[in-house]
Amino acid sequence: MTVDLLLGLQWGDEGKGKIVDVLTSNYDIIARFQGGPNAGHTLEFDGIKHVLRTIPSGIFHKTAVNIIGNGVVIDPVVFQKEIEGLEKFNLDIKSKLIISRKAHLILPTHRLLDAASEASKGKAKIGSTLKGIGPTYMDKTGRNGLRVGDIELEDFADRYRALADKHEAMIKFYDVAIQYNLEELEKEFFEAIEELKKLDFIDSEEYLHQAQKAGKSILCEGAQGSLLDVDFGTYPFVTSSNTTAAGACTGLGIAPNKIKEVYGIFKAYVTRVGSGPFPTELFDEDGATMARVGNEFGSVTGRQRRCGWLDLVALKYAVQVNGVTQLMMMKGDVLSGFETLKVCTEYNYKGEKISHFPYNIEPENVTPVYQDFKGWKQDLTGMTTYDELPTELKEYIAFIEKEVEVPIKIVSVGPDRKQTILK
Repeated sequence: MTVDLLLGLQWGDEGKGKIVDVLTSNYDIIARFQGGPNAGHTLEFDGIKHVLRTIPSGIFHKTAVNIIGNGVVIDPVVFQKEIEGLEKFNLDIKSKLIISRKAHLILPTHRLLDAASEASKGKAKIGSTLKGIGPTYMDKTGRNGLRVGDIELEDFADRYRALADKHEAMIKFYDVAIQYNLEELEKEFFEAIEELKKLDFIDSEEYLHQAQKAGKSILCEGAQGSLLDVDFGTYPFVTSSNTTAAGACTGLGIAPNKIKEVYGIFKAYVTRVGSGPFPTELFDEDGATMARVGNEFGSVTGRQRRCGWLDLVALKYAVQVNGVTQLMMMKGDVLSGFETLKVCTEYNYKGEKISHFPYNIEPENVTPVYQDFKGWKQDLTGMTTYDELPTELKEYIAFIEKEVEVPIKIVSVGPDRKQTILK
């Protein structure tokens, strides 16, 4: 029996989907534990690029069971489109994908609330993806939400109406102009609910408990990144769930002492989408090159990602909070061609040097302190063994390992599942 955990250590978009896909053959069950459909996990193999939003990244493997846990929020409309997009691959979705009854539903009015709230903030907006995720988690913690299990109740339509009416009153409170046709949105929603009913709903905590007793191996899959955690991220520019390791326990009902390996995924540099502080952000040609070579555009939103040098202060913080046991470095190939690489090893914080992640990393308080490394010219994308990697990259990797005190076990040198080097 094995329960391992995989999560992102930066501001999301680290490449978790690819690594879950690579590792899935080692596991019987892949279980997504938090987040909503703003998370686009990109997988690439056989010349085809796939973007998954709610469905766990093990869906393309014949033997793995994929679970959407109670910590996830599900938009039935988005979910239906995701299922339809997979139909051409002849996957046995019905037997391979099961959903926790305790997962919360994103209503059309949640999306409208999201838009109204963000519009009302003006320049102070937090960069919401406007998918209704924040308002859904607010209803969850406010004990107002609708869950997947409610679909099975006779009075589901009445429960929906009561909550939607409440949301409409709240939208008026924001006093902003947003255009919508709720009747049309609701028609689409209830059609998607009927499609959702075709899948099996489970009491996932009991399912996973029995799976552990039966000796099954489980990989818990997170969405977004540790620095977007609602408690430990760069609040308020965060997501609405716990993206750190603790979120796997609350988002699946797995006890903390059952988790063995914690795989931490990070890019060889750093990106961020939307608003919020970013100490190592680049505004020069180096940053533009990272974005272009790394194709740094959101797989779901299409938004351009902000790019910057690797921040070891933030990375060490994420490793510490999550109890990471193995690291996996993504997009090493993107840094090929840079004469000099910089790595942030400390912050100048209010006039003193610190090596821990402080409460506030706004630019008026924090300036990064860099260490320079020699770059490399070689194209990494065709390399298949660690020995082939340039000496300069190996030195870069060794320095990171020494600083964070956790080994890097995988180096990704391209988007395809085959472009994955085991160290």
